[in-house]
Parts: sequence; structure tokens; C-alpha cells
Amino acid sequence: MRIGVLAAQGAFAEHIATLHRLKVEALPVRLPQELVGLDGLIIPGGESTSISKLMQDYNLMSEIANLAKNGFSIFGTCAGMILLAKEILDSDAKPLGVMNITVRCNAFGRQKDSFETELPIPVLGEKPFSAVFIRAPIIEQVNSGIEILARLADGTIVATRQGKLLASAFHPELTDDLRFHQYFLNIVAEHK
Repeated sequence: MRIGVLAAQGAFAEHIATLHRLKVEALPVRLPQELVGLDGLIIPGGESTSISKLMQDYNLMSEIANLAKNGFSIFGTCAGMILLAKEILDSDAKPLGVMNITVRCNAFGRQKDSFETELPIPVLGEKPFSAVFIRAPIIEQVNSGIEILARLADGTIVATRQGKLLASAFHPELTDDLRFHQYFLNIVAEHK
């Protein structure tokens, strides 16, 4: 299995390291031709406006959107989730518009308001997942075809799936728990 990690900006090195721990070939993606031959793609956290601009500058936006529309597996974390969304409420970032969700950026405040919490995610098993939220977005609205995977205690939606697309507001690559990445790899394998 070959998984690409968008390496425009953000936490791409951490995702690549996590995939290596899972014994998966992980490749940085910076140009459209580097998408060829991949089984899935991760769009990491970072600064969504910068990532969006770089994706446009390097002609990745339409390529990735077309892959998603044709059933390619993509996992977006934090800024990656923002970029997968159909609608962004408070940002100049241009989304891919492939996931039927509406997101709000920096929903928890500034960097100093970042936090970690034990999050129940039933698809990963009974043990809670230690979720790291850094200037995280939230999912304000879900529409048809969206499966809600995780909510905070107050009901805020922080992880969803739509077919082969997976999104989380938190950073699973910043923990030692490999279950969320393994869940994505299982999605990739289902549809390979």
C-alpha cells in the first residue's frame, strides 16, 4: 500500500512517521505527478489558507478534487478537514468541496487554547482516543452521506466519514495511538 501525504505545509512529517510505524510506504506529495500510483492521500493539519494557496499554485486542487470524486481515499486532519469541506464559514481558504460538511476554523480560540482530551470513537474500539486539538476547527453542519464518528462531551462534531473520505478536527499524528491511521488504512484497503 502506498499513501501520499500532502507536503505543502503543516504536520506532514508526523503523518509520514506514523505511517512508517504502521509499515506502510508513505510518500510526500508536492506536485500533481506525485499522486500517480497512490492508494490514498492524507492532507495534514497546518495553516489552511497557506495549504489551499500552495495547492492552487502547484495545480493540485483540481487533481485532488477529481480523485476524491472518483472514489479515491483521502484523510484530512485539522486544516486537511477544512480543505475537504463543501463550505468554510470563516476563512479565505478555497476548499476542495468534496465532503458534505460545513466547518468553522479556529473554533476553540488561539494557540494557547489548544487542548488534549480523551475522546470516545466507537469505530476504534472501547478505549478512548487521546485527541490533540491545536487551533482546531469544528464541524458546524453535516449533510447527506456523512457518518459522525466522534463528538466532544458537549456534542460538538469533531470526526466524520463520507464513503472513502475521512476527516478529524484533531491531530492523530501527534499521539502514539495508531488506531485512527489504521482505520484510514482499512478504508483504503476496502476499496483498493
